Amino acid sequence: MKMKAIVKSLLILSSLSVSISFAGQIIGAGSSFIYPVLSQWTQTYATQAGTQINYQPIGSGGGLRQLQSHTVDFAASDMPMTEQQLAQNNWLQFPVLVGGIVPIVNIQGIQNNQLVLSGKVLADIFMDKVTHWNDPEITALNPGVTLPNALIITVHRADGSGTTYNFSSYLSAVSPSWKSQVGANTVVAWPGFGLGAKGNAGVASQVQNMPNSIGYVEYAYAIQNHMVTTKMQNQAGDIITASSNSFAAAAKNADWAHTPGFGVSLVNQPGAASWPIVATTFALVPNQHSPYAKNSQAVVKFFDWSFKNGQVAAVKLDYIPLPKSAYQLIENQWNAQLPAWSK
Repeated sequence: MKMKAIVKSLLILSSLSVSISFAGQIIGAGSSFIYPVLSQWTQTYATQAGTQINYQPIGSGGGLRQLQSHTVDFAASDMPMTEQQLAQNNWLQFPVLVGGIVPIVNIQGIQNNQLVLSGKVLADIFMDKVTHWNDPEITALNPGVTLPNALIITVHRADGSGTTYNFSSYLSAVSPSWKSQVGANTVVAWPGFGLGAKGNAGVASQVQNMPNSIGYVEYAYAIQNHMVTTKMQNQAGDIITASSNSFAAAAKNADWAHTPGFGVSLVNQPGAASWPIVATTFALVPNQHSPYAKNSQAVVKFFDWSFKNGQVAAVKLDYIPLPKSAYQLIENQWNAQLPAWSK
């Protein structure tokens, strides 16, 4: 009996320590696309507001699964949920930031933004139809550039990824073969031989260490890791360099007001200056009809702070802040689906 009492006391103390350790803490998971800026936001917010945001960049698919299993307070995803999915789960969804996805390469003698690729060529590379760097499809886009007769090694995301969703959505938009044989999703059946890696950071690391390789990452990871990026031929046929300006040119086409759940796709947008692979990261939290909305108000307050105070940090990392008109639409949604958030 005495031992049982001791064990019971230890369990009670353990329970208390867990509740204390999580007091004032918000748990989130998902997109690694947004992680470079979200990590800065959470650090500053903890200092200014006293609320700890514990965010794990496990990929969009993983974040959504965690939210469905009620082990996190919010998820971040680069793949928007449909109206039906949001209604089924009692979630509200809103955009946070826009950013670019870029091809990265490791080819001896090729400098940053020296190589030009098109959507069709990119799809053919990842479908193992174009297998060597000096293939005629690539050399035709790169007159005067010396490319090696080397086997192309593709690197893709191995986890459920919104970056993969947007990358494969782009390839589906520009390649009928990709659309019919592979399609667009957070996880796809990659044709042929290729290397998988977890997170944007994992893909960047694999490409960095693998000669003659190509992968795709969020632009901030390419910059932070000093990766060699390529130029792209966009929908208008123009050769575009990845930059905040070319991402913003594509983002101008976003119709937040008339898209259910704000689920705008920004891949393969028209315009001479538009970068062709642009993505939006969305935050998802339980709404007022969910029994798991205990911390949703605190989550929304964090993102409200981020919209008002975190945009300088976002711009420095070449993300594109949402227009102020979108903030008002998002706040209207919060007021409708989580009316006590501002109290």
